[in-house]
Amino acid sequence: MLSYDELTPPERALWDAFPEGRRVDLRTGSPGEDRVAEGAQWGTGRTVRAAVIAALLLGANTAQPGAVAVLRLAGARISGHLNLAGAQVAHALWLEDCWFEEGVDLSGASTQSIAIVGSRVPGVEAGMIRMEGRLDLRRSRLESGSPSPFHRRTTALSLINAHVSGAVTLNAAEVVAPGEWAVSAGGLVAEGGVYCKDGFVAHGEIRLMGAQLPGGLHMEGALVEHPGPRGVVLALDNAVASVLLFTGGFTANGTVHLRGAQVSDNVSFQGAVLNGPPEGRRPALTATLMRAVDFDFLPARPPSGSVDLRAAQVSYLHESERSWPEVVELDGFVYGSVKVAESGEPRDAAGQVRSVADRLAWIRRSPGYSPQPYEQLASWYRSVGHDDDARRVLLAKQRHRRRTLSVLARVWGHLLDMTVGYGYRPWLAGVWLLALTLLGTLSFGTHVPTPVKPGEAAPFQPLVYTLDLLIPIGGLGQRTSWYWSDGSLQWLAYLLIAFGWVLTTAVIAGVTRTLQKN
Repeated sequence: MLSYDELTPPERALWDAFPEGRRVDLRTGSPGEDRVAEGAQWGTGRTVRAAVIAALLLGANTAQPGAVAVLRLAGARISGHLNLAGAQVAHALWLEDCWFEEGVDLSGASTQSIAIVGSRVPGVEAGMIRMEGRLDLRRSRLESGSPSPFHRRTTALSLINAHVSGAVTLNAAEVVAPGEWAVSAGGLVAEGGVYCKDGFVAHGEIRLMGAQLPGGLHMEGALVEHPGPRGVVLALDNAVASVLLFTGGFTANGTVHLRGAQVSDNVSFQGAVLNGPPEGRRPALTATLMRAVDFDFLPARPPSGSVDLRAAQVSYLHESERSWPEVVELDGFVYGSVKVAESGEPRDAAGQVRSVADRLAWIRRSPGYSPQPYEQLASWYRSVGHDDDARRVLLAKQRHRRRTLSVLARVWGHLLDMTVGYGYRPWLAGVWLLALTLLGTLSFGTHVPTPVKPGEAAPFQPLVYTLDLLIPIGGLGQRTSWYWSDGSLQWLAYLLIAFGWVLTTAVIAGVTRTLQKN
């Protein structure tokens, strides 16, 4: 136990100020001398031992009646290891512009609000902490130290399975662990949300898998880079949040993982830059199985890596033709609505009318063939009253599918496409019927055929004869009553009979397909 006589002058000032919650400020007022980066050179007049801070927080000097004890210290060089692991800390801690010789260990502690602002700290270990208040690390520089008891990797800030009743604030902070875990916060519960704004920079991976963030994750203007071996700079797999805001110039030089994230409101990448990992062909964004209400995907430019939205579900999709990279995985992606103008014309989020061809080109960015993206797009077109566009999408689906079939199946597919547009363009059958009827009528009208039974045949009518050849079901009495001695006209008759059967079969197949799908 420390005695008052053993304390240095700055430590005695802190000891005396603590019971009344007064701040002890050891800064000189000179910008050059107060630079935290030069804190290792601060002398004994600005040095406070970590053991003294721990002793005060653990009740070494009781509070004065009518006052609230708070440890407030600014401009100090803190020597030694601040170890409060497993402690019950009943007092708030506020440190500003301090230089820490060693890291801070708060693992498993129960504490009030903690603020380490504008300081340099070689690692904060706060796994399993229970904090009644907020964790404020604004403007601080956190550097990775030794591997923590919770994982083998080095980490600059550990909040694994921590519970913070307020917000975790890292605005304008710099977290440094290149190639390692800059922030490891799997299972974090931050009721007030996590704020990494105003120039926040992370060198290393930020891990928030399974985190619960009722106040959301706010990363407006943040920079995350130097991913680890997986190429991931931000991992929010299976996280639950109100909002995920990667806006205002947010930049990720590596993969952003949102696999299985559950977001009750908005996921926004408006104005973001998604560069993807610097090496390889890994994705810039993986959001498989994500659930969100609004998905605002309007980055500043198309991501340099692929975007994976397989099995994701969103209520509202905001996008433009400039949103997407060359590869977009869309199999199973479900959206309730896409940006639509007041006129009812489908538009992108920039207000530009997007044609069916534009959206089909978007689907074709997905590798391979899958029917679901086409059916999803067609369903949306129907929901906004564009049935013709929906049929165009479903026709494009059949044409894409045809490329995956055998040779014979592709031949039959081409036939269906030319005759009835796979059932989505039944008027084509009428065009073929009219063209063949005109051909037959004009050709057969130049000659008179030979009657099968002279004197008994009905008068020859070229139009009726042609229709009798083209319609395979029933009969009009002309085909069986006349035959041609002219070989070329007889072959034309045979061809028209064949075309009639093919056309009828195509119409039945196409209509059946359409009725089954709709």
